[in-house]
Amino acid sequence: MASLPDSPGSPGSPDLPEGVRRVSDVLRAQGHPHAPRLLDVPARTAQEAADALGVQLGQIAKSVIFRRRADEVAVLVVTSGDRRVDERRVAAQVGPIGRADAEFVKSRTGFSIGGVSPVAHRTAPVVLIDRALFRFEWIWAAAGHPNAVFRLAPAELVTLTGGAPVADVVQVVEAPPRPASPCVNVCRMDARTGWCEGCWRTIDEIAAWSRLSPAEREPVWVQLASRRLAATSV
Repeated sequence: MASLPDSPGSPGSPDLPEGVRRVSDVLRAQGHPHAPRLLDVPARTAQEAADALGVQLGQIAKSVIFRRRADEVAVLVVTSGDRRVDERRVAAQVGPIGRADAEFVKSRTGFSIGGVSPVAHRTAPVVLIDRALFRFEWIWAAAGHPNAVFRLAPAELVTLTGGAPVADVVQVVEAPPRPASPCVNVCRMDARTGWCEGCWRTIDEIAAWSRLSPAEREPVWVQLASRRLAATSV
């Protein structure tokens, strides 16, 4: 990864794309300590950015643009890379919205899709920040070009966007329901491992299962996949 110094670079550097220069200027003006970095590969999606940086998908702060129907103002939702925006939740905050095409995004933000930064927009958007970003100490956002990103803390994102509100604006992630018991009606204990050949639990775990709370069952669930692999690989 080719990078700029980890502090705002020289204003108007000719080595930087125009969008990255705008972002760099804003970061410098606000005293942000981390300048844009240029990646060796394009990162037009959150997954590409996470792979290039070697971080979790959720640490990528992706900027999603919507069009507010009432006044054609751009609505910027900065969300965690592993989440999907819930348009109904966004509309509840800012009013009815519609999808934004590439032309709308470019004209309002000055950036092309795949490189939209949360700062340095051509015209000021309405901004909402996804609360899920605050799971992480550090996040990364696009810096005005598909090959450029910059590092920041979630709280710094609020500051850089002029105190934008933090809200729950993504789809609820629900864990798939689990059956009451992992038993598959074999109930024969393996002499080598001490686990049931059908559900890979110990006899004590089977006996206590009906009395355990969901939280108490969770550690057993976590172990079952590795127990199954160990039991069937020999």
